[in-house]
Amino acid sequence: MKKVYVKYIAEVLNVREWQVENCAELFADGCTVPFISRYRKERTGGLDDVAVAEILHFTETFSEMEKRKSSILATIGAAGKLTDELRDEIENCVSAAALEDLYLPYRPKRKTRATVAEAAGLGPLADAMYEMRIADPKAEARRYAGSQAASADEALAGARDIIAERLSETACIREHLRDIFRTRRIVSKLSKAGKSNPDASKYRTYFDFSMPLRQIPSHNLLAILRAENEGFLTVKIDADPQKCCNKIFYDFRQGRHCPSAALENELRLAVDDAYRRLLEPSISNEIIKEAKEKADRESVAVFGENLRQLLLAAPAGQKRIMAIDPGFRTGCKVVCLDRQGNLLYFTTIYPHPPKSEKVRSIVAVSEMIEKYGIEMIAIGNGTAGRDTEDFIRKVRLPDGVKVFSVSEDGASVYSASEVAREEFPEYDVTVRGAVSIGRRLMDPLAELVKIDPKSLGVGQYQHDVDQKMLKDKLDDTVTSCVNSVGVNLNTASPYLLQYVSGIGPALAGNIVRYRAENGDYRSRRDLLGVPRLGDKAFEQCAGFLRIRGAENPLDDSAVHPECYHIVARMATDLGTSTGELVGNAELCAKIKAEDYVEGDFGLPTINDILKELVKPGLDPRETAQEFEFANDIRDIEDLAPGMELPGIVTNITAFGAFVDIGIHENGLVHVSRMGAGRRNAPPSGMLKLHQHVKVSVISVDTDRRRISLRLIK
Repeated sequence: MKKVYVKYIAEVLNVREWQVENCAELFADGCTVPFISRYRKERTGGLDDVAVAEILHFTETFSEMEKRKSSILATIGAAGKLTDELRDEIENCVSAAALEDLYLPYRPKRKTRATVAEAAGLGPLADAMYEMRIADPKAEARRYAGSQAASADEALAGARDIIAERLSETACIREHLRDIFRTRRIVSKLSKAGKSNPDASKYRTYFDFSMPLRQIPSHNLLAILRAENEGFLTVKIDADPQKCCNKIFYDFRQGRHCPSAALENELRLAVDDAYRRLLEPSISNEIIKEAKEKADRESVAVFGENLRQLLLAAPAGQKRIMAIDPGFRTGCKVVCLDRQGNLLYFTTIYPHPPKSEKVRSIVAVSEMIEKYGIEMIAIGNGTAGRDTEDFIRKVRLPDGVKVFSVSEDGASVYSASEVAREEFPEYDVTVRGAVSIGRRLMDPLAELVKIDPKSLGVGQYQHDVDQKMLKDKLDDTVTSCVNSVGVNLNTASPYLLQYVSGIGPALAGNIVRYRAENGDYRSRRDLLGVPRLGDKAFEQCAGFLRIRGAENPLDDSAVHPECYHIVARMATDLGTSTGELVGNAELCAKIKAEDYVEGDFGLPTINDILKELVKPGLDPRETAQEFEFANDIRDIEDLAPGMELPGIVTNITAFGAFVDIGIHENGLVHVSRMGAGRRNAPPSGMLKLHQHVKVSVISVDTDRRRISLRLIK
């Protein structure tokens, strides 16, 4: 990677240049972000997966920029206009906007007013005016009247068109205008189309809105731009045209003396035209796009953090589960799953109106609990969820059987997906949906990776942000979560395995097929028998895969096979075996990490090994907890200001958190109502998805079905 890129990345991310260079080398060698951040800490200086992923993003961005530079240099060179100075400027450019500014004067043009004037032969007149070599532009223009133009005034107009286009293509002018526009306010007004369309009312906050561009929250900007796209608002930046034109003229003169007032007047007309016709629309669009990119990054970051919390939600573990997809008229779909999540039985019960078969449903549930040894009950939190939970709690449940409310977001998407059809080809969508609810309780991560993250209901303005940026962030988040937890090699589905470092969809399928044909994996080394899984893929994935009950206990830990010999030496030095050392905190405490540093394995790696030996294969997730809503709150009409209620956080945004309090509508806890001293602080870090909280009701708008809450704890 070029030194100029390395320096830029290091400055932006506040890391050392050698860290960037080493990461780039590891990427070039085929290493993944999880592998680098976990097993190459000596090379990266201990950078976490977020920082490594950022470096990867920049390396990919600059790789594309290099291709663009090659194309630009070739085009300018073919035109015979490439100087050494221009080449150096292009080669050392790290900004896409600056690169395009440098290219703009040389870019092949479509037909414009300036190109028409050039073709008419008015270029020399424009040059003389632009270079301030004449004092009487009108007299000079008369020389062109009759041949190149119909009149002197027409010749001057053509020359001004040429000058205006040159000014609009001057890099320093464009950058100075960007600086001005970035300091201004964004203004939105109700459009003519919006006045006659009742759908515009949802954007009434922005009918007469103004805020400094640098201060506008991401959700406000995205809402404004969505409304503009729908035709309900007009949006602009309130830059002062006169001040901008003065700045353009100042940059244009560059300390030169204009020989006459007449020429200055002509040049100012060209400046005014350049600004209003060419620069203002272009720069305004650029700066709004730049602001949107920033808003996109903020929104995508919120989405990514929410997804991380959702995927790392507390698992119930391998339990025999009854899962219920609630419903009124169509009944409640009930499935029973074994401890591996396999479907044992399914049926439909009708405990609610209109059928109200309560007794029959109680008997059916009781029989299923006894027959299949049910340990936990998962109930979807959608329509009829509260009613079904109340019904189940009235059934005489065996001691120890716990009841959980489980988010249904994305369950319908999964049940109709190709993944679900492959897993349950003989069952309909209702059965698949209930199975998904049960498996989510058992292991949220393993189940939710099968669903498009955008369908999980944990983002803000997800359809308005840059979709590639969103997809990359969500893919990175899923990959990070899967690899931080680790994957059971003998039970994992191909949909989970594909996110393991170095594997991907094709190898995941091969791993599962090999397991089906040859039985459970007994050693990580067995992976080398999988078709197309070579040494490099093994290096990248092995440390993230777990084998329960393996002959070598390290195969059920995060210790990488490349370091097994180090652990063996530790055990030998202690006069014990690897098996006796693993999980023995007392023995591990006797080991001095510095005694085992060797080659590429420094103290960071040795310390990680020791932590893993104490608690091998430790799942970083918490344990699932039961929860109950307030019994006397069923509908929004039951709410009143001042009530204190239990709730579950369902979504987190930049402006607040949504909380389920047991009715159809979620309430909003604005960031200003999250506790003392937190008025302008983002909710990320204060709350987590599915966190159990206590809130008080601030206000209730029954007409708009909106509930305002305050966080108590």
